[in-house]
Amino acid sequence: MTTPINIFEFEALARAALQPAAFDYYSSGAHDEITLHRNRVAFDELALHYRVLAGVGEVALATTLLGTQVSMPIAVAPTAFQRMAHTDGELATARGAHAAGTLMTLSTLANTTLEDVARGSAGARWFQLYIYRDREATLELVHRAEQAGYDALVLTVDAPLLGVRERDVRNQFSLPAGLSIANLTASQMAGLPEVESESGLAAYFADLLEPALSWETLDWLIAATTLPVVVKGVVRVDDALHAVARGAAAVWVSNHGGRQLDTSISTIEAVGPIAAAVGDDAEVYLDGGVRRGTDVVKALALGARAVFVGRPILWGLAHGGSDGVGQVLGILRAELELAMTLCGASSIDDLGDWLLAP
Repeated sequence: MTTPINIFEFEALARAALQPAAFDYYSSGAHDEITLHRNRVAFDELALHYRVLAGVGEVALATTLLGTQVSMPIAVAPTAFQRMAHTDGELATARGAHAAGTLMTLSTLANTTLEDVARGSAGARWFQLYIYRDREATLELVHRAEQAGYDALVLTVDAPLLGVRERDVRNQFSLPAGLSIANLTASQMAGLPEVESESGLAAYFADLLEPALSWETLDWLIAATTLPVVVKGVVRVDDALHAVARGAAAVWVSNHGGRQLDTSISTIEAVGPIAAAVGDDAEVYLDGGVRRGTDVVKALALGARAVFVGRPILWGLAHGGSDGVGQVLGILRAELELAMTLCGASSIDDLGDWLLAP
């Protein structure tokens, strides 16, 4: 078996291993996929203004995310339907993340129940949440996450409706036989279309999800849970400040991996102003386009506390299950250590905007 040496090689191997419709579901973006590509290109356009003779020996990468100790400022973003990539799905991802010393965020749209993931891995976990029109069904998910020992709720706010991924429309995407949205309630499962085509699944979720999300919705969730709430999907300073003022524990800069509103701003372009405005009032994270250790350096230099990776985890999962997930995280860690050494930074606390070329 070929041993991949970077994330792009993992992607190529995953493409070969997966059914075409599954690969397209994971990899596609909204409409013309401009934002999908912009997330990546914007990282490449940032130049590192490294320093020399800085006396860097060992590099310190450990940090905390909402008080949870992690081995590095790289964690796992929520991605849906992971059992299309590997039979163990989300459970393998959780184990791979734990082995790498970092945390996993479980998607509402998982093929594995949140309880099974909690029982099957000892690692730190957050739970990503959509708000349903049925608030009692939403509360049921919240209470299940609390009881199962999840450490935070990640409220996705950029998807009141699902974006149009034209590759899925063309493929007439459907979940393979035997897979389900495992965290739906019994009443929600009863309404699921028999044929989960892309259009049918989108229409069904449009009916389930609350399209009129508002700041009052965030207030309601914060009041309804004992867990810290992370607001995911923010790209504007004013929205970030509103979220923090209303009690969000962290702001997650994200454009849903380019899968929602096409031609939107890239996350690396958005994170600096947000981090500067939020300051020490809340933690700031980023996802979208992270493929190299230098990308992590750039995000941290702009003020992010950590980055979350989504698609690369799926590529590792498809290639080698939990071991593949661990390999992806290991590659990013090694690249981050090398990049920091070459930049002249011995600790992630050393990173700042001094490192980015004027």
